Amino acid sequence: MVLKRFSAFNFINALFLLALSLTVIVPFWYMFAVSVSPVSESIGGRFFLIPKEWNLEAYRYLFSTDRFMISIGNTVYITAVGTVFNLLISITLAYALSKKTLPGRRWMLYLMLFTMVFNGGLIPSYLLIKWLGLLNSYWALILPGATNAFTVLVMKTFFQNLPESLDEAARIDGAGELRILWSVVIPLSMPIIATFSLFFMVAHWNSFFGAIIYLSDSGKWPIQVLLRLMVIAGNANIAAESNLNFELVSKVGDNVKMAAILVAMVPIIVVYPFLQKHFAKGAMLGSIKE
Repeated sequence: MVLKRFSAFNFINALFLLALSLTVIVPFWYMFAVSVSPVSESIGGRFFLIPKEWNLEAYRYLFSTDRFMISIGNTVYITAVGTVFNLLISITLAYALSKKTLPGRRWMLYLMLFTMVFNGGLIPSYLLIKWLGLLNSYWALILPGATNAFTVLVMKTFFQNLPESLDEAARIDGAGELRILWSVVIPLSMPIIATFSLFFMVAHWNSFFGAIIYLSDSGKWPIQVLLRLMVIAGNANIAAESNLNFELVSKVGDNVKMAAILVAMVPIIVVYPFLQKHFAKGAMLGSIKE
């Protein structure tokens, strides 16, 4: 009887997981099917999963368009520099706050907790960026989100849980704080560093609101801003604001939109599996209290 109940539960659970997986897979497959089909197949928002005729015109167009390739390059640059900067600030700040002998440590923690509840708002943030002379600069997208209280607090807890004997042994050998951080702490903290690296990468890759607010030069736009114009604003705005070929976009239609979305998703999808295994381990270890 127990075996039958267990088997029935497994069957129902498998059906549920299969249905849940299909809700994720089907939209991606639909976008792919539309992107490789003639424009006549997708007119009127027709739904299909198997292309009747394969057509790669949308992909050829995208990779031959300077504006699209430049926006991809801008996003890669912002993501790479932003992620490195985020990790540098987060790791060093969390390591310092993990030391109970740090002067003013308690007040620093209180100030960080304050930022989790309150923020200055959009207009003060814009005025600050303008006052710093960062308008129309990539740093306007990187510096405001250099780190956050949640990341620092989780990393701090992780560092505090490392064996103190390793720290003491390194000091006996003459290592300073930077040497200990680089040679002892960081190698032992790769799970949590990999976890937050992916968080930062996804955040930078998918962000578009900051670019709309702070970047007036369309040549510096990341891919997400261009996708927003293509998917939401319409073909007329594409031609006017992003210098894409209006006639060809009109000819290809939804094929270009779906192809652009898929191309923009590929880099982050490729990176994700390599870091996913660290999620549970890194987040759980960093959340354990002293």
